Amino acid sequence: MVTDFRQKDIAEVFSTPIVQQTAFWSEVKRRMGVESIACNFSVSSSDIYDAESQDKVITSDILVMLKPVDDRHTIAYVPYGPELEPYGEFQGLFLEELSECLRTRLPEGCIMIRYDLAWESWWARDENAFNREGMWLGPPAQRLQELRFNFNTIQHNFRKAPSNILPSNTIFLDLRKDEADLLRAMKPKTKYNIGLSGRRGVTVTVSGIEDLGKWYMLYTETARRNGFYLHSIDYFRAVLASRAKDTLSPAEVYLLIAEKEGQPLAAMFLVITKNRGTYLYGASSSQQRNLMATYALQWKAIRLAKERGCTEYDMFGISPNADPDHPMYGLYRFKTGFGGQIFHAMGCWDYPMQEEVYSYFTARELKSQGYHIN
Repeated sequence: MVTDFRQKDIAEVFSTPIVQQTAFWSEVKRRMGVESIACNFSVSSSDIYDAESQDKVITSDILVMLKPVDDRHTIAYVPYGPELEPYGEFQGLFLEELSECLRTRLPEGCIMIRYDLAWESWWARDENAFNREGMWLGPPAQRLQELRFNFNTIQHNFRKAPSNILPSNTIFLDLRKDEADLLRAMKPKTKYNIGLSGRRGVTVTVSGIEDLGKWYMLYTETARRNGFYLHSIDYFRAVLASRAKDTLSPAEVYLLIAEKEGQPLAAMFLVITKNRGTYLYGASSSQQRNLMATYALQWKAIRLAKERGCTEYDMFGISPNADPDHPMYGLYRFKTGFGGQIFHAMGCWDYPMQEEVYSYFTARELKSQGYHIN
């Protein structure tokens, strides 16, 4: 199935809308001390699609982050990759062969490959996975997921990871629509709040690294308010400084800040790769929330992505459904207001390569509620 597997230079990583599978992302991580490798591979279309598909050779690639967990062991982490997505019944076998090819390029102490799959969940279109009100109930129990994923594999070795690292639920906006149609697709309250923010004097500007302090002030406040992982300011400096313009998969990065009379109220990072704009990071102040600055900020980012030639916009992260008890429900309520289509991905899947060490690692991971390895 998988042929012509070879390692290549990071600069040769193919252009892709997936931020985390670009040379740009590799450069961001390199600046933060995380190394990565890139590999090409080929596969016949008849091996990953249905038998009636035209038989042709598809060449794709994969970007892998190498994250040490101690002095002797490493995790190979594949953020939102591979991009090539086989039909459901072929996914496990394809990924198994790819994993065995990757094994020869990984450090001796690598305990597993963790794929953070952006492939659509098998249950996203299953009518039995929705309740009477149309709410998605999510995938079934872990054991049932693993039985289905390992169907057709030889070693039956894939495990559903204890938790996902990158968001597995998001919303995509179709930027091929004109601005009037985008506004019409929004919920009335969202559209009203966009106008309200302008009437109340909120302005949104494209800023540079000189305003990173404003971003980090808002970001720190947001992280403490919501209890999520706090990156260092150096991390965001790396995101702004890394462009990878001399590669096949560069990125445009914009720091947008919403203010009123010089007071920062909300900010975000917009990253453009290929035909997609991604709302990668966001932050807001607890003060003057009645000014609806986050709505003005998001609308500016959507229009900027459209101006830059994007055909889609990734809202990047919501709860799987409208459950008020979910910690990301606030993001679900805010982001669904802008319209678009909800997308449910497969999330993290592990391919253990040192079984005993892998079991120990995942036990620790469950106890600590996840390692931050993205």
